[in-house]
Amino acid sequence: MNELIEASMMDSGFMDYTGFAELLLRFAFNMLIVWCVIRFFYYPKSRRLDYYFTFTLISISIFLMIFLLGSVKLKIGFALGLFAIFGIIRYRTESMPVREMTYLFVIIAISVINALAVEISYAELLGTNLLFVLCVWLCESNRWLKHVACKLVQYDRIELIVPQRREELIEDLKKRTGLNISKVEVGHIDFLRDAAMLKVYYEPIEERTNTVDSLIRFPREGD
Repeated sequence: MNELIEASMMDSGFMDYTGFAELLLRFAFNMLIVWCVIRFFYYPKSRRLDYYFTFTLISISIFLMIFLLGSVKLKIGFALGLFAIFGIIRYRTESMPVREMTYLFVIIAISVINALAVEISYAELLGTNLLFVLCVWLCESNRWLKHVACKLVQYDRIELIVPQRREELIEDLKKRTGLNISKVEVGHIDFLRDAAMLKVYYEPIEERTNTVDSLIRFPREGD
């Protein structure tokens, strides 16, 4: 009797042991790769638990949605359309910095690949994910790419902004900011207020990302 019930349940699609095992295996593999990317590359420099939370849940949601909808002939166009959706909305409540948007793109790409790549071997899938990890490590490593931060500075000594006095400008900024400045770009100049907007490039003392550097303008009166 029990055998008949079990056979009936399997015939009716109640439990597909092979498909369920495949889901758990790919889910665990995807979460391992995503966790490594977030925990060892993104989080040590940003220390932002909100994006840690966001990236993890987005990866889970994208993976499960694409993996489970694959049985209804989900095409790659829909998967790629997810990139456009996130690129358009950009979390309208807050402008997401470029670095966070890049990691979001990587997380979605990894989840899409792990969910849709059902016709390639596990060795190829593992190699693809390891390439992702290796590339992220190379881009984040100071051994290969020297990290240079930048910030906007409202500067009052506009007599130093001329190209002929660029070295004096950099030395003055070093003394006043305490930063190891390597390059300065001059932007908006206000001769009425004797002020100029400078973009200062410097070598950060800490490896942690400074989120305030992403500010693009100073608050105006009445903001």
